[in-house]
Amino acid sequence: MSLSEKSKPKSRKEIFNTALISITGSVGCLTVAILLGAVFGGMWLDSRFGTKPTWTVILVLASIPLSVICMVLAARTVSKRIHMDLEKELKQKTAEEESSSDS
Repeated sequence: MSLSEKSKPKSRKEIFNTALISITGSVGCLTVAILLGAVFGGMWLDSRFGTKPTWTVILVLASIPLSVICMVLAARTVSKRIHMDLEKELKQKTAEEESSSDS
């Protein structure tokens, strides 16, 4: 890959695909981490208090809305990043067009 290909601005499709991969990975990892935390935390609480599945079930059910909230926050973060990348791309194209029209 040459230097000119690296500095070439990304197309909208590339930005969208990158954002989609980013949000999918982030949401997947967050969901797994929250669920594992709920399961192990519930099992620990159950062993402490002698309540076999009670805390585990409660924490797993509580992890569902927490995962949804994390998904929304991750989607908002990635959409802001897409918006900023698209604005940057538009500014670069505008600057290129102005410099080429001046010549």
